[in-house]
Amino acid sequence: MNAQTLPLRPLMAAYMACTMAMMAFVAVVGPMARILKLPPWQAGAVITIGGILWMLLSRAWGAASDRRGRRAVLLTGVGGFMLSYWAMCALLIVALRVLPAAWQVFVGLVVTRGAVGAFYAAIPSVGQALVADHLAPGERAGAMASLGAANALGLVLGPALAAGLTPFGLSLPLYVTAVLPAAALAVLWAALPRTGPVAGAQASSVGLTDRRLRRSMAVAFAAMFCVAIAQITVGFFALDRLNLAPAAAARVAGLALTMVGVGLVAAQLAVRRLGWSTQRLIRAGAWVSALGFGSVALASQSWMLVVSYFVAAAGMGWVFPAFAAMASNAVQAHEQGAAAGSIGAAQGLGIVLGPLAGTLLYEAGPGVPYVLAGGLLVLVALWPERSPVVAQPSPG
Repeated sequence: MNAQTLPLRPLMAAYMACTMAMMAFVAVVGPMARILKLPPWQAGAVITIGGILWMLLSRAWGAASDRRGRRAVLLTGVGGFMLSYWAMCALLIVALRVLPAAWQVFVGLVVTRGAVGAFYAAIPSVGQALVADHLAPGERAGAMASLGAANALGLVLGPALAAGLTPFGLSLPLYVTAVLPAAALAVLWAALPRTGPVAGAQASSVGLTDRRLRRSMAVAFAAMFCVAIAQITVGFFALDRLNLAPAAAARVAGLALTMVGVGLVAAQLAVRRLGWSTQRLIRAGAWVSALGFGSVALASQSWMLVVSYFVAAAGMGWVFPAFAAMASNAVQAHEQGAAAGSIGAAQGLGIVLGPLAGTLLYEAGPGVPYVLAGGLLVLVALWPERSPVVAQPSPG
């Protein structure tokens, strides 16, 4: 395989569409929970279950794509995502009309949202493995940055789409966003090359403790852990440190998170132009992001919070594709799916633990979670550099 046959743009479009659907639900779950009389902890649990299943199943999806072929597994993942998302939307639409007991809605959401997260885990794992199949080690960071930019666009556009549609009814965002995974499946069905199992996949020995992946998995966890902290605490910070009214705090928090998407997209689009090694991208990105997170702790005005979030996200825009490429470069062709899945598992763990750590540390002071995030990224930047193990690219 080669770069010319890599279906990167269709893959980017599908990734963005599925992420938009995921994040649109996050944007409306709060108001829906209030109407359906779900307590806040249940709404939070519904969101968390997706992260847990992403963590648990990323490696399984990646390894399955090594054994069964990328096309078959990715189409299965996106198809399952579509059906699960439809089931979740149908549950909510019916619940808004008949208002059943809150526990029934909660159980239904745990099952359907859990299935959504479980199938979504296939998309980044198999997508990264596809990039590794087609590109030489030195070119992978740029391609993975393009996938990351598509994901970041989904993070921004999903909530924006939901916010624009909710004035016309809470059900409308569900009807509209249900089209997105179907479009993603159609695009991938037409664009993905027909491939079989990767040669030697049955002999893959990639494990969660594989020494070749320790650095990239540690960086993946640290990065997602810090991002999760920032997402969960921004609204509280705007209320308590900036002394804003609830409505104003929500607007500032939304603007800050929007700038996160802008920063991620801009930085990841610059990766190909920079042409830096994965080590250099991680080191520079960690320093920039540490500066952004650390400055949040000093923010006393809304614009300072927004700018700090933008800087933190820009640094992350270099870190994310770099650790994915580092993992890919460290393993052989028949191990790419398993390696991408290991990275997904590390990120999923960060998604699960980050909100818990962020809310607990926030009790000690609004700036404390951000100091922790900045300090953790400084450690990442200072991690002594060693010569990376670069696997040979698969034959064309």
